[in-house]
Amino acid sequence: MSELTYDPDIPATRPTPATPPHRKRNRPHPNGILLVVLGAVFMALLDATVVNVATPTMRTDLHATGSALQLIVAGYTISYAALLITGARLGARHGFRTVFLLGLATFTLASFGCGLAPGAGVLIGARVVQGIGAGLMVPQIYSLIQLTFEGRARARALSLYATVVALAVVVGQVAGGLLVSADLFGTGWRPVFLINVPVGSALLVAALRLLPRRTAPSPKGLDLPGLLTLTTALLLLVVPLVLGREQHWPRWATGALIAAVPAFALFVLVERRVARRGGAPLVPGRVLRSRDLVCGAAALFFSMAGYAGFLFSFSQHLQSGLGESAIRAGLTFAPLAVGVATGSLTWQKLPARWQLRMIAAACVLAAVGYLGIGLTLRAGGRGGLVLLVLQLLWGLGLGYTTSPLLTLALSGIAPDDAADASGVLTTVPQIAQVVGVAAYGSVFLSLADGPTAAAHQAAASVPAAAASAAALHATALPVAVGALLGALALVPLLRGRAGKGLAAVNRAGDK
Repeated sequence: MSELTYDPDIPATRPTPATPPHRKRNRPHPNGILLVVLGAVFMALLDATVVNVATPTMRTDLHATGSALQLIVAGYTISYAALLITGARLGARHGFRTVFLLGLATFTLASFGCGLAPGAGVLIGARVVQGIGAGLMVPQIYSLIQLTFEGRARARALSLYATVVALAVVVGQVAGGLLVSADLFGTGWRPVFLINVPVGSALLVAALRLLPRRTAPSPKGLDLPGLLTLTTALLLLVVPLVLGREQHWPRWATGALIAAVPAFALFVLVERRVARRGGAPLVPGRVLRSRDLVCGAAALFFSMAGYAGFLFSFSQHLQSGLGESAIRAGLTFAPLAVGVATGSLTWQKLPARWQLRMIAAACVLAAVGYLGIGLTLRAGGRGGLVLLVLQLLWGLGLGYTTSPLLTLALSGIAPDDAADASGVLTTVPQIAQVVGVAAYGSVFLSLADGPTAAAHQAAASVPAAAASAAALHATALPVAVGALLGALALVPLLRGRAGKGLAAVNRAGDK
């Protein structure tokens, strides 16, 4: 694997007619830049998972209602997902470094507010602000990677990014369980948020020193009509998906989901009008006309939806069905983490002409992992060594899918469009995970906890573990079908050039 290379077009400091030799030696190394941005995204994504483990303690300590707990968990996800594309445009307009630092500082301060919150209302508000900080921070990461690295170095950086994204969910369950169980100084759930304060502060100091400065802001405007219509459409989609399942899909949730369709259609019309009038659409048409981005984003959607939905269902089975602790349930996914890391960091070693076919094959491998886990656990057992192997296959399928898809999706994007493409590529996986948990999670819970399952258990004396295992087995089938749809999304590229897209990216790094 080639060494990471620094892009000289993104200077660490403003250039001067004559730069002293000692300043050249102090130019930030790209590995330092990568470490900062990956640390930030890991912290942001970890926070979306770690809170779930702490909710029982929060309910007791804050005397929170079920609806308040939902908003504590969901407030972060809703504000985060709704702001990603807007955050990308703000980065292009005001500088990726500036907006990244603003988002990181907001996230860190909001984490401090969460940790000290005296009641559920304050905690909900702080969680929303946390999500705003993440929504400003995370979109800049794609842009910084796109503009700092080239060729193989960029592909490696995106592989590390994908590894961090996948592992944050698994680590979050273990970290949350450890922090809550430790009950440091009698603080209960509060360290779940307070741990972000020293970490975020350290990242802020490092980011101030290492992140490259933009020499000139982008001339693109903010596109307020597009911002308003897109934010409305995303909220109509995300809010019911996040809150609807817990409230048994009330009418407002169904109505909001239906209304999301014309809202997105209105956004398309607004963007076309902005383009006709010579403005700068929030999502330019040339970005969406990139076949690599469209097909890659579609495959990424199915991959991440299946991953999040099955991980949620599997975790519920381990903790509710088998009675595992949050820590032990999290550690059960260690082979999955190994598989993801292995696939993400080794896919470039394959010949370039195979890499596009490799992604499609990896989608199939993930589907095999889902079905295999469902079959292995359907009798209510713990799976033993077979489960470890199947999780490894699942992880390899995810690793050989997600990382190269990010490289593929960005391969045809010009540097000037990096911010807009990054907004799309950060929003797609986030929406996919929300959809996956809502859709696949609802299938699992309706079978494991629904009235039919309860009646069956009462009549046949079926233990809860067996009912949960049967629900996981049934959930595995639609998840596997979704993974196969990810492979089908790549068919237009397979027919067109069979791997030349990724090959071209890799060759660029060798020039």
